[in-house]
Amino acid sequence: MTELHVDPRAKALIFDLDGTLSDSLPVHMATWNTLGETFGFIFEDSLVYEMTGKPTIAFAERLVNENNLSITPEELVKMKQKAFWDSVGLIKPVELVVDIVKKYHGKLPMAVGTGASRRSAMLQLETLGLTEYFEAIVTADDVENHKPHPDTFLICAEIMGVDPGYCQVFEDGILGMEAARSAGMMITDVRPFINYGEWALS
Repeated sequence: MTELHVDPRAKALIFDLDGTLSDSLPVHMATWNTLGETFGFIFEDSLVYEMTGKPTIAFAERLVNENNLSITPEELVKMKQKAFWDSVGLIKPVELVVDIVKKYHGKLPMAVGTGASRRSAMLQLETLGLTEYFEAIVTADDVENHKPHPDTFLICAEIMGVDPGYCQVFEDGILGMEAARSAGMMITDVRPFINYGEWALS
């Protein structure tokens, strides 16, 4: 199968951002690896697979704890975010997913539900020219309980005024899929449809 589909039952669409709308993970990996060279840690690809959907602070806390770094997680986050923001122009769209956004714009309400910070999310959406397509953009800054908790997606549904059971979520992260499942939403795993960069795990 080479084409993503919208479920005929869907009355609203919700999209994860990193790895779903935005092929940003090569840039994320590059910035983490640069910080690793500075502070003496290795950022394993498996961490992306395991923790995609978590806010940056969760990655930083784990790296600091596992590598006994002398920097605080909060300081590491600030450095990581600045490095990513400075490189945001390098991100590319995930065309197959973006095609769905453009096809259903004006036909179904749509939202972004992401574990990224609001600034990171808005910079990416602006870079990709997608900001205007969404009724709601819910970020890590808008919820206390991040993926795999369902809060991010439930807030999206509430803002759009659509029952969660009629929302279709497009996700690449295991934690995000778990969040969508907990929210009682339809789930589409975008990974089988997409050729990611070299960071991807098969």
